[in-house]
Amino acid sequence: MELRPYQWEVIMPALEGKNIIIWLPTGSGKTRAAAYLAKRHLETVDGAKVVVLVNRVHLVTQHCEEFSSMLGKRWTITALSGDMGPRAGFGHVARRHDLLVCTAELLQKALTSLEEGEHVELNAFSLLVVDECHHTHKDTIYNVILSRYLELKLRRTRPLPQVLGLTASPGTGGASTLDGAIDHVLQLCANLDTWRIMSPQDYRSQLLHSRQPCKQYDLCHRRTQDPFGDMLKELMDQIHDHLEMPELRRDFGTQTYEQQVVELSRDAAEAGFQERRVYALHLRRYNDALLIHDTVRAVDALATLQDFYDRERTTKTQILRAERWLLALFDDHKNKLAHLATRGPENPKLEVLEEILQKQFRSPDSPQGIIFTRTRQSAHCLLLWLQQQPGLRTVAIRPQLLIGAGNSSQSAQMIPMTQRDQQEVIQKFRTGTLNLLVATSVAEEGLDIPQCKVVVRYGLLTNEISMVQARGRARASQSVYSFVAAQGSRELKRELTNEALETLMERAVAAVQEMDRAKYQDKDLLQHLPGACGHQQSLQGLEAWRCY
Repeated sequence: MELRPYQWEVIMPALEGKNIIIWLPTGSGKTRAAAYLAKRHLETVDGAKVVVLVNRVHLVTQHCEEFSSMLGKRWTITALSGDMGPRAGFGHVARRHDLLVCTAELLQKALTSLEEGEHVELNAFSLLVVDECHHTHKDTIYNVILSRYLELKLRRTRPLPQVLGLTASPGTGGASTLDGAIDHVLQLCANLDTWRIMSPQDYRSQLLHSRQPCKQYDLCHRRTQDPFGDMLKELMDQIHDHLEMPELRRDFGTQTYEQQVVELSRDAAEAGFQERRVYALHLRRYNDALLIHDTVRAVDALATLQDFYDRERTTKTQILRAERWLLALFDDHKNKLAHLATRGPENPKLEVLEEILQKQFRSPDSPQGIIFTRTRQSAHCLLLWLQQQPGLRTVAIRPQLLIGAGNSSQSAQMIPMTQRDQQEVIQKFRTGTLNLLVATSVAEEGLDIPQCKVVVRYGLLTNEISMVQARGRARASQSVYSFVAAQGSRELKRELTNEALETLMERAVAAVQEMDRAKYQDKDLLQHLPGACGHQQSLQGLEAWRCY
């Protein structure tokens, strides 16, 4: 279980007790380095107690196994997540074990609990490991916990836990300039009270030869004709005319439009404008149908829309005038929509996806892969297509969903995936019982499947962090990372932008690493601490912190 030279290099300040962020590419052993630090910490610190925080439930078991393999049987280790059923209180469990792996939500609940067996203080731990620490910003659960740490430090509370952050993708925080990206990295360092963000310098060449997937752009032409999509947009135009809100842009079939109607629905509900809220709700469902039509098949889009209107009829006890008109509008056009859905042109993206799967899964070495899509709804539709597509029946694909847990209010067809379901699917994927996951972002971070050879990002419009994380799931030798989109699409432009932002992120981290120590402390603590804590502190308090 010895570390590689580049892992020794990045972990050395932490072995001296300093707070650091370890920045290493996916698959290069961040967790292993953290487990070694935990082992040394337990060996050398009196009364040591370690907590490892993760942001995904399925990572609790995975990390517990990795830390256990490093620590052996000398120390007591346990894992806690929300789906483990009845258990002793968090505080009671923490006091009885040397190392605890848990979701951040459970720790935050314990920190604020008034129950004796549940409550725990943050300084009860001597080492705090924050996995995927790039999420420590704004109002995330990680930042809520770390803000508590910062407040304890400002009050000079002792002892305080040592902090170790792990990330492959600090990100740029939405910045498009180097100065903005540097500020984002500094803010992240401040939020984690970081002495330094560490990446290999002397042994950087070792990482350059580490396994990285071959990236390919698999692009298709747009539909030359789209009568089904055109009809959906015509119906949305009619709803807009009834809504009488000319300032609402008719950018149909986009995430931007989805955000508009979500905000419209929320504002209308707060103001008591019930009919406007109803119009917004139905517009969102039509927009969902357009997004599904763009992602999968027209029949899938129509099925989700039909399901919505069926539920509207069966669940409503009172129907508003606007709802009656909207129901009639759909009824008047559903037969024509059904005709167009079954006779329209195939989705070009699906044709490209089929070619990728045919090529990769005909390989004799039993490949495994993940298709990433944006929503649970599109994941369900893609799975259905995989099961029904005649051209894939000759390929030994054994697919299954991996989506987030949550309610299924949006569609009766969508059964939510429990945390236990997620664990079972991941285990089957590890053993090869399943060889293809259709996943949302829940699988982007931390999932370690060494045999995973194919990652397909299917028409996604996300940021550079998601790109880096999803790419990192391809761990096998000679693996492939494919980006599927239409030529000239927003998704393609965003992916190209993400590549530039990844380079900008690397430059920003390097600039922060090269900063003069006094300048780093001044920028890091004095300028960024107020935002990290979530409230303004006095200048004297900040100055005291800097000297502390």
